[in-house]
Amino acid sequence: MSEPQIVVGVAVIRAGRVLAALRPGPDGGWEFPGGKVEAGETDEQAAVRELREELALEIKPGASLGPAQPIGERYLLRVYAAALLSGEPVLHEHSAIRWVEAAELAELDWLPADRPFLSVLRQVIDNGT
Repeated sequence: MSEPQIVVGVAVIRAGRVLAALRPGPDGGWEFPGGKVEAGETDEQAAVRELREELALEIKPGASLGPAQPIGERYLLRVYAAALLSGEPVLHEHSAIRWVEAAELAELDWLPADRPFLSVLRQVIDNGT
């Protein structure tokens, strides 16, 4: 069996809120935006590229929010906190976005792979880091 493809998710934090994006379709749900890490890219480079492509945002990736989580058998999701440097989200691949406070994180129907990162993210937002 081949190595799983690494996928990065980005928890963009602005003014104490995190950006949640709604993936459309029957397998959809709320997620941290991002995408596949391409050959020769670091996770951080992929995060910057994906957020630029998907939402027209410029970000500065920060700390990992925990160990990678499997998405089925083919993918591993790594999620990083990030600071928003510039831009306002433009929807290209998602059907909606929301800026969510730490206390509201549990109210969204997150995709299963994204859920394990919520408790660490809540601490990051609450601590202002």
